[in-house]
Amino acid sequence: MIVKDYIKRFENYGFGMFVHFGLYSIIGKGEWAKAVFNIPQDEYAELMKSFNPKHDWAEKLVLAAKNAGCKYITLTARHHDGFSLYDTCGLNDYDAPHSLCRRDLIKEFVDACNKESIKPFFYHTLLDWYEPHYNTDFPTYLKYLQKSIEILCRNYGEIGGFWFDGMWSKPNENWEEDTLYGIIRKYQPDAMIINNTGLGARGELGHIELDSVTFERGRPQPINFEGSPKYIASEMCQVFGSVWGYAKDDLSYIAPKAIIEDLCICRKCGSNMLLNVGPMGDGMLRNIDAAYLELIGQWTQCYGEAIYLPKPCNIEVKSPNGDFVLQDGKSYYLFHYGCVMKGDANVVIKDQDSEKTLLRLPGKVLSATWLDDDSPLHLSTFKESNDDKACNEMLVIAPSDYEYGRHLTVRVAKIVIE
Repeated sequence: MIVKDYIKRFENYGFGMFVHFGLYSIIGKGEWAKAVFNIPQDEYAELMKSFNPKHDWAEKLVLAAKNAGCKYITLTARHHDGFSLYDTCGLNDYDAPHSLCRRDLIKEFVDACNKESIKPFFYHTLLDWYEPHYNTDFPTYLKYLQKSIEILCRNYGEIGGFWFDGMWSKPNENWEEDTLYGIIRKYQPDAMIINNTGLGARGELGHIELDSVTFERGRPQPINFEGSPKYIASEMCQVFGSVWGYAKDDLSYIAPKAIIEDLCICRKCGSNMLLNVGPMGDGMLRNIDAAYLELIGQWTQCYGEAIYLPKPCNIEVKSPNGDFVLQDGKSYYLFHYGCVMKGDANVVIKDQDSEKTLLRLPGKVLSATWLDDDSPLHLSTFKESNDDKACNEMLVIAPSDYEYGRHLTVRVAKIVIE
């Protein structure tokens, strides 16, 4: 099996930010507003006259991602409405440099990422509601698409990868994937190539040049590499609310606890999590989005050591709460789902009480501490007999809950063995 170094590096990023930003951000009804509300193209294009993101939009966005613990950002260079945040170099005038702002927003984004050591990725639509050849002359449209990707490959330095979306709109067409991906390999040989399979085909494999499968709004599953000539990564993309682009009336946000649990499950499967935000028309984040990222950052600041480099392993874990272990050399990280907050029963609501966790490690424990406060795990051993009357010794981790006034949801411990 072929294993590429850049794919392994991508897996080590662990946690990224997805950003849906474009003309639709001005409307504030989601990224599909043009199609859902049947907005005529001439009317929709008028949004260019008011599209003027603040000059520090990219810097603030990247800092928000960094503080949340994200190692990369995937930004919509062009979404389905066909409007480009980058200079299309004469392919058309439907881009940010021809809008009110008169700026190349992709350049601003890449510069901000490079300044903060965050890896920039480009989302790029495959379907297109603007370019007429998409429906009338598909081979001509593909030339336009290929030239667009070449511009992004050549003009912005080294990038982390491309995230394509929309091939599902014409499943029976020849998308000339060899040519499209060949352009990327020519100019950006170490760029990840990802092609979203949408809600209906999560985790589905595709073209041999693809470097990761996707799980859109669905928890990932381990990849079966049997018979595969190439090692590939996986990535789950998740959103706070119901839509990906800014929607001012979307109050359907899931709990930060659920997002943290999703991130942990992703790492259990060796998958990255790509968490979406939708900036407003001026490029700034909605207050609730910024607050969510701040809360998630509190968790990654405590437990980030466990979510980037450690990998899934075959350590046996027995837990009613779904606890699991990741490994990094001689260190093992226990993700403990059963923690509750200590406190009087008349004050603290407990969905469940912590229960003991059993695991079998291949060596003597040298140290075992919770990452959030360096307190020791309460350890003992248990000898489990099997049908052959042999005894297998397992490590017993007694319940250890958060102090009153603190609950970081999933708690992580580090266990080092000889």
